[in-house]
Amino acid sequence: MEIVLRNTKNKYFEIFSLLDLDNIHENFKRFSSIKEPLEAKIFSVNESISSHQLLKLKNHFDKINICSLCIYSNNRNTILSGKSLKIDSVFLKEQEIKNNLLLFNSKKKDDILHKGTVRSGERISSNGNLCIIGDVNPGAIVSAKKNIYVWGKLLGIAFAGKSGNKNASIASLYLNPLQLRIADVIAIGPKDKPKNCYPEIAVIDKKTIIIKPHLIKNKK
Repeated sequence: MEIVLRNTKNKYFEIFSLLDLDNIHENFKRFSSIKEPLEAKIFSVNESISSHQLLKLKNHFDKINICSLCIYSNNRNTILSGKSLKIDSVFLKEQEIKNNLLLFNSKKKDDILHKGTVRSGERISSNGNLCIIGDVNPGAIVSAKKNIYVWGKLLGIAFAGKSGNKNASIASLYLNPLQLRIADVIAIGPKDKPKNCYPEIAVIDKKTIIIKPHLIKNKK
């Protein structure tokens, strides 16, 4: 089962697999901070999903402010289960479902440039690098498969190297996050406010995230 989540402004876009319907809490916990309405599409190929399982899934969707939910499946039992719960359910052939998923994957941007403040409850995810010209407020989450650059204050949560890239980095003019994560390494933000007046960058060094000055040397 593949699930596509996006908001109407396309600032947030994520595709993820849900392999175990009986243990889905952890999968949805990371979306609980998103306050804006999201559209959800479920693509199910050759899976017979009961109404009981779909109800559990729907309950989790209701907690993350879903404005629309639709199921696409080539299994008639899954379609009937969805309709019994008044979920929009569309029967498609297997290849049609795969084509739709390919289309969504092709729409996922690599590098993203976001201009403006990322406010509490907002989430921006990039399939490449993420550059933000503005502040990332507490309660906001920004993530990227590669590097994150914040031309402003980073006060929320930042996750770089989502694909496991330990060479990824997080840079900001004012680095005072709630949490930093690079690949599988996590660090809690410092309690004290930065006293420096220069940009800083967070990188992995010996399996630990360290923060150091991010100074660009002039080439002569």
